[in-house]
Amino acid sequence: MPRARVIVAAAALVGCGLAACSNGSGGSATSAPTSVASTSSTAQTTAASSSPAASTSSSSAAPPVSTSTRLSVQSFVTGLQVPWGIGFLPDGTALVTDRDSGAIHAISKRGKVSDVGRIHGVRASGEAGLLGLAVSPTFTSDHRIYVYYSAVDDNRIARVTYRDGRLTDQQDILTGIPRGPFHNGGALVFGPDHLLYVGTGDAMDHPAAQRLSYLGGKILRIQPNGKGAPGNPFPKAPLVYTYGHRNIEGLAFDSSGRLWESEFGENTWDELNLIKRGGNYGWPIFEGKSHNPKYVSPLWVWHTPDASPSGIAIWRGSAWLASLRGERLWQVPLNGTSTGTPKARFTGTYGRLRAAVVAPDGSLWVTTSNTDGRGSPHQGDDRILRITVK
Repeated sequence: MPRARVIVAAAALVGCGLAACSNGSGGSATSAPTSVASTSSTAQTTAASSSPAASTSSSSAAPPVSTSTRLSVQSFVTGLQVPWGIGFLPDGTALVTDRDSGAIHAISKRGKVSDVGRIHGVRASGEAGLLGLAVSPTFTSDHRIYVYYSAVDDNRIARVTYRDGRLTDQQDILTGIPRGPFHNGGALVFGPDHLLYVGTGDAMDHPAAQRLSYLGGKILRIQPNGKGAPGNPFPKAPLVYTYGHRNIEGLAFDSSGRLWESEFGENTWDELNLIKRGGNYGWPIFEGKSHNPKYVSPLWVWHTPDASPSGIAIWRGSAWLASLRGERLWQVPLNGTSTGTPKARFTGTYGRLRAAVVAPDGSLWVTTSNTDGRGSPHQGDDRILRITVK
């Protein structure tokens, strides 16, 4: 693996349109979003129970950024190989997963990169490997991080101790999440309730996303020991929070405790969803919007060549969706439970975009994913982009 390095003289670029998608090559670099938000009332119920504001990893108290605001981009770290999940420690250090090798890198506030260990049992192929990462909300006392990874026959959640710059004491707390060559999900985020929310994929068994007994195509809500959380909606499926999803790689809470989700469509519509406890999001019965009140409709949809959204962050008044096939960063203004018109930024500038997360200093970090076997790597890829207001 090439050694990651900091670009000392970072290039500041003005934000413009971005495009992204899921499977396949990049789509149109200039097309606009093609569908307006659903007005279905079922999408207006939020995920989190009454709780304090979400952590700075997914929201910010800074003034909102309008779609006309100019942004600066710094290539903060270069030379990474398929970076996937990012989590921040209380001291500002970032931990970043490497999908294919199973390694975790620590990145200092100055951009220095060091390898801190590997997750045992990772078997990478296709879209499987070491995926999401979340830092315990009580890290200062328990020193734990949580990772989502693909083993030989399933996807798993592991709890790992991180202390003195090294990983130790890996424990699988949840096994049996369906694994496939594609659609492995991988999103991890702690909610303001200190519970772990997990986004899974249908692992190519599309009809099973509607079965509560199948852990694929779901949002799971679990305790830090891997057990189902109190208050989950399905007594016979104690881990399941929502169902009927295709492939979830992005989850983020806003400052009011609402959970937002980015979801890959199949051939027609990618989705931005507001998560409702116990909601059925329709896959594979429908893709995109539905007028059937039995299902929760997305708040916004895009044609798949223009998006294929992976990571999502709530930053300065908008949802920001890092897009793969579309090779752009979508900014979706938020007003409570409604959305404004999205704007595509950085279209085609950096290639495939994977993760999006708010850093403790108030900047937005976005990773490229050009070394994942589907992109066209440029010199310095893969990289972490640090985005600020110009």
